[in-house]
Amino acid sequence: MMNDSDSAILEAIASLVPQGAHVLDLGCGSGALLEKLMREKGCSGYGIEIDDANVLACVQRGVSVLQLNLLHGLSAFADQSFDVVLQIYTLQHLRNAETMLRETARVGRMGIIAFPNFAHWPNRLSVLRGRMPVTRRLPYQWYDTPNIRVGTFKDFEVLAHKNGLRVLDAFGLHEGRTVRWLPNARAGTAVFKISR
Repeated sequence: MMNDSDSAILEAIASLVPQGAHVLDLGCGSGALLEKLMREKGCSGYGIEIDDANVLACVQRGVSVLQLNLLHGLSAFADQSFDVVLQIYTLQHLRNAETMLRETARVGRMGIIAFPNFAHWPNRLSVLRGRMPVTRRLPYQWYDTPNIRVGTFKDFEVLAHKNGLRVLDAFGLHEGRTVRWLPNARAGTAVFKISR
């Protein structure tokens, strides 16, 4: 179930997607974002999800979904076959994050990536106190988290540059608000729009 802050994140991400775009949503969860894009912006496309319950939720929403493991990449899709490829809260779960970033840029004309920002000031304060942070965007204890990595704005900028990608836009989201001034310290979520 989404709360106001999650709905605002969906709104912010959806605002970056052009009207009528052909979209691939990697790790689409229940399909809420893709459904919104189809309904409100006339988009088409597919979600990719591995979890059985989420695949069922997508089908119930009328979202076309493929049950695939992202560890195997996106070889089923041709270069530039989508207008937009989304990775919303997916990158931090992937062992092959760098490969999937390159695949996002290969398969889509534009990629939109969002992930929990580990450099957000409450996370820094928690680490200064000697504890791993537990927040809305990083809601797990260190010993039971599905996240296999954490990242910051700067980390992502370096990774994008290393892989020859252009950052078209970068900003933060926090409590449903867009954060452009000092987003690395002031935002719980990092959002990047990239292309080749």
